[in-house]
Amino acid sequence: MAREQTEVRELQEGNYVMIEDVPSVITSYSTSKPGKHGSAKARVEGKGVFDGGQKRNFTNPVDAKVWVPIITRKQGQVVSTGSGEMQVMDLETYDTFTMRVPDDLSVSADDEIEFLEYESQRKVV
Repeated sequence: MAREQTEVRELQEGNYVMIEDVPSVITSYSTSKPGKHGSAKARVEGKGVFDGGQKRNFTNPVDAKVWVPIITRKQGQVVSTGSGEMQVMDLETYDTFTMRVPDDLSVSADDEIEFLEYESQRKVV
């Protein structure tokens, strides 16, 4: 899997983190003071990157380890469109794959798009 481990204290808003084994972008990060018998805790809230922005959160000590997905931003060219889907060719590897066309996007053949990729999941930016 394309991911690495880091401590919770190193996370920032806008970064990616795995929440419930789903790649998510951090929307809120807050910490509490350490108590008499415990360490400081961090509360992280995020939205899923590839599942339509579903909200998730977790609370962990700041020295706990979490997984951070390695999401790549790539360029692609639309080869053809039809019935809510489009054929896209990756401009680096020349691989061709099918993606769903987002509702707020109008594309035609030969348009260049930018997309995020993590393992086998892709999303148009």
